[in-house]
Amino acid sequence: MKRSQINRIIEEAREHFHAFNCHLPPWAFWNPEKWIEQGPEAEEIRHHGLGWIVTDFGTNEFEKFGLVLFVARNGHLHNGSPETTKTYAEKFMIVRSGQVTPYHFHWKKTEDLLNRSGGRLNVHLAWAAKDELSMTEDPVKVKVDGIARTVHAGQTITLSPGESVELVPRMCHQFSGHPGDKVVLAGEVSSLNDDTTDNCFLGRNVTSVPIEEDEPKKFLLSADHAALMTAV
Repeated sequence: MKRSQINRIIEEAREHFHAFNCHLPPWAFWNPEKWIEQGPEAEEIRHHGLGWIVTDFGTNEFEKFGLVLFVARNGHLHNGSPETTKTYAEKFMIVRSGQVTPYHFHWKKTEDLLNRSGGRLNVHLAWAAKDELSMTEDPVKVKVDGIARTVHAGQTITLSPGESVELVPRMCHQFSGHPGDKVVLAGEVSSLNDDTTDNCFLGRNVTSVPIEEDEPKKFLLSADHAALMTAV
């Protein structure tokens, strides 16, 4: 992705959050110069991977396959154990009409995927196969807003605003904005989240999507924090 594209996407996300009357912390929109002024008092933001994540999952087709996330809170693992009593995480996501987040699963994390507002959110579920590159045809027992139900592998669950689905370890999930609907304000409430070690995208390597620095940063991604502070 290009930095100019990321800058534009975050600007658009700010407009969407404003339209949804959803408020992020002030530091969400600090520029790099403001971040350079911050000392150890902001260490949790940098150390816990908080802030913006913008990805096209390595496709170069953000409008078709992409997601913009804001990690509002999260703990941190050290040698596999939580460093503090913060063992939970929360994300806000902007999902566009027809825009897909491809199938993936987590080895450890349990999460609730929420449709907070806007259009409908389509979610497809299946169990990860032993090879962790494919999915089984086994039926999926899942809870939607605390109500148990069973769906066929790959079946669509459509979440209207206010609805949520529980995603447990090794449950593959793909989600997208319902075609023709408004942008979705989605959310994730989960156990402690480590995107660097607990995401398995089936057949994709999206751990390091390169950024072409074609213009200056207007905002920092969560991955930018460590590099910026090292440079300073």
